Amino acid sequence: MFKKIKKRVKNEKGLTLIELLAVVVILAIVAAIAVPSIGNIINNSRDKAILAEASNVLAAAKLAHIDNKCTTVTATATTTCNAGVIDPYLDGVALVTGDQAVLSGSTWTVTYAKLANIVGSDYKANVSNANAITEENLNLNLKK
Repeated sequence: MFKKIKKRVKNEKGLTLIELLAVVVILAIVAAIAVPSIGNIINNSRDKAILAEASNVLAAAKLAHIDNKCTTVTATATTTCNAGVIDPYLDGVALVTGDQAVLSGSTWTVTYAKLANIVGSDYKANVSNANAITEENLNLNLKK
C-alpha cells in the first residue's frame, strides 16, 4: 500500500505552466476590478469628512449666534459669524480667514475653504465657486 502511494506522490510534478498562467490572469482581473473601487471609496470618504467638518462649523456658528456673538446687519437681515467668532465653539476643526457662516432670512450658508478639496462630482455640484454651501444642500450631501 505504501509503495503505491509513494509512487503516486513521486509522479506528481506540481503545477503546469498553463495552470500558473491561468491563476495569474485571474488575479490580474480581480485586481483590475478592485483597485478603482477602493479609490472611489477613499475619495468618497474624504469628501464626506470635509462635509462633516462644514456641518460642525455650521453647528458652532448656530451656537455663537444663540450667544449673540455674531454680527447682524439689520438693513439686510443677515447675520455673519466669522472664523474668529466660530473658533471657540469648535474643537478639532481649523478655520482660516474667510471661513464663515451667514444667516440670511432662514437660510444658513457655510463658507469653508476645505470645500475646495471635494473631488466627487455628486458632492461638488452643491458647492459654489466661493466654497460655500447651504445648510439644506449640506444635509442632502451628508445623507448620500
